[in-house]
Amino acid sequence: MAAGVHAIGVISDTHGLLRPEAVAALRGVERIVHAGDVGSPDVLRGLETVAPVTAVRGNNDRAAWARDLPATEVVEVGDALLYVLHDLAELDLDPRAAGFAAVIAGHSHAPRQEERDGVLFFNPGSAGPRRFRLPISLGRLTVEGGRVRGTLVTLEPRP
Repeated sequence: MAAGVHAIGVISDTHGLLRPEAVAALRGVERIVHAGDVGSPDVLRGLETVAPVTAVRGNNDRAAWARDLPATEVVEVGDALLYVLHDLAELDLDPRAAGFAAVIAGHSHAPRQEERDGVLFFNPGSAGPRRFRLPISLGRLTVEGGRVRGTLVTLEPRP
């Protein structure tokens, strides 16, 4: 595994909408993780113009193109392992015991991050269509050695 500092973009719940503000906010990352409810393969193609993409299937990703997306994924970044799924309620393992530094999930559309038992739980919120009064957001992770730090980024979409 490689040492150093790694910048990872995290996006979720785009529901077929890839905002130019999201693309701009993700520039400079070396990998993008999409935590489900992608909504369209065009979203993934657009993200791939920024960096390689790892995506999981969300509960609304039911079309034929989405069948190839896994329900969960493990991403190795430097000395850290990230566990990716769409809905945190479906987490069926002990991330600390399994050696994960972070768990990435979407689904709720509510941006949130907290550390539990030495593991970062990170939800970037939704970068897609606005839902309720929740912000439009995504996230960035900084991985250094085996440590992962998160930053939530609120997007200001053009009217």
